[in-house]
Amino acid sequence: MTSIFKPLLIAGLLATAGFTAMAASDYECPGMMDHGAGMQHERMGKMDPAKMQQRMDKRLDVLKAQLKITASQDGAWTAYTTAMMPPAGMMAKRPDMAELQKLSTPERIDKMQALQTQHMTDMKAAMAQRGDATKALYAALTPEQKKVFDERAMQRGGRQGNMHSM
Repeated sequence: MTSIFKPLLIAGLLATAGFTAMAASDYECPGMMDHGAGMQHERMGKMDPAKMQQRMDKRLDVLKAQLKITASQDGAWTAYTTAMMPPAGMMAKRPDMAELQKLSTPERIDKMQALQTQHMTDMKAAMAQRGDATKALYAALTPEQKKVFDERAMQRGGRQGNMHSM
């Protein structure tokens, strides 16, 4: 019995430590900057929203100019650009560390799993909204515009929908 209990206890403690580390909003690893991983952490969690918005606006402006959007296509374009914007607060949703520390290990694991499930549900809804808006815009484009749009989407391998194709 002891041989089964010990590995389960260690696995639970490791999982809790991993969840806690991922949840910490100001989590820093000493020495990571030396290996370039700190740069990725900065890109992932500490990106300036204003800079992100400026880059997104620039990409959309370039795409709009390349597509030569007409006045009759403005409605579909506006719906498309609105859907391409990240949902407000999606990246800012982080668990309250003080709340997590009050929970037992099993409760903490359940809480983190529930938060992950909600996040995935939110992301799936945002992806569906983007897809619908992209299809609506595409349907409003002329054959020449569709060709330009398709070329732009394939320039970066079509990763993450059309976010990277702008």
